[in-house]
Amino acid sequence: MKIASLFLRGTPVVSFEFFPPKTQEGVETLYKTVEDLRACRPSFVSVTYGAGGSTRDRTLELVTRIQRDLGITAMAHLTCVGSTRDEIREVLQRLWDGGIRNVLALRGDPPKGETEFKPVPGGFRYASELVAFIREQKFDFCVGAACYPEGHVENQDLDHDLANLVTKVKAGVDFLVSQLFFDNEDFRAFCRRARSAGVDVPIVPGLMPVTNVAQTQRFTQMCGARIPQELHRRLRIVEKDPAAVVACGVNWTIEQVRALLRDGAPGVHFYTLNKSSATLAAHAALGL
Repeated sequence: MKIASLFLRGTPVVSFEFFPPKTQEGVETLYKTVEDLRACRPSFVSVTYGAGGSTRDRTLELVTRIQRDLGITAMAHLTCVGSTRDEIREVLQRLWDGGIRNVLALRGDPPKGETEFKPVPGGFRYASELVAFIREQKFDFCVGAACYPEGHVENQDLDHDLANLVTKVKAGVDFLVSQLFFDNEDFRAFCRRARSAGVDVPIVPGLMPVTNVAQTQRFTQMCGARIPQELHRRLRIVEKDPAAVVACGVNWTIEQVRALLRDGAPGVHFYTLNKSSATLAAHAALGL
């Protein structure tokens, strides 16, 4: 099933994101996590993408296996990192042959140890180029892409970042999933600006329940997201009690989702960090 069609149903589109483990043993553990989350009846799940080698193969293995064996619509992330056009075309063929009809087209982060993204010879520099390439192929994929409510970490000029988004959407994007954020007003302001610029595809908010304070701080520094003062205050009170930190994070996410859905968001995308408990708790409380 193509994800774009899910937004036509008039009910929230709820999805979960996972990343491919480094070992086959980790793959089995993650598969069990996905099985646990199947009780939530997600609209779809996505698996992030490693450039080349075993990580890329595990992405392909996981999305195919999840969709085939668990009956959950799966979306594979696809990045420009370390791949030529021919290699990306080969990955698209493998996904198509495996029954996958949804991809999330991303530029991707610079390889570890590098601060600047550099395309390989014969590769792509921007996600918009990857989107256009996918549309040029014989495959009829549903194509998602990323957006950044607080601006891309490499581009704090919000007007320039929005112009890049418009280019990407015009290249053939069916829907957008946002980078994680903790302040709904940042998402609201972004959506107003995007709609004013002519972006008319569904924009799905991406949320991550806080389960570990130090880990969340690392994540937000990496992606340029901001932790609101009120969330800081709540976490400071409970930071020495791991269970209370999780409860605080889950409650904050519940508050975010309820307000976002009241505002008309088409659904929510949960960044699970390959763990089910916090997402299960938030989902159960929301009754989605």
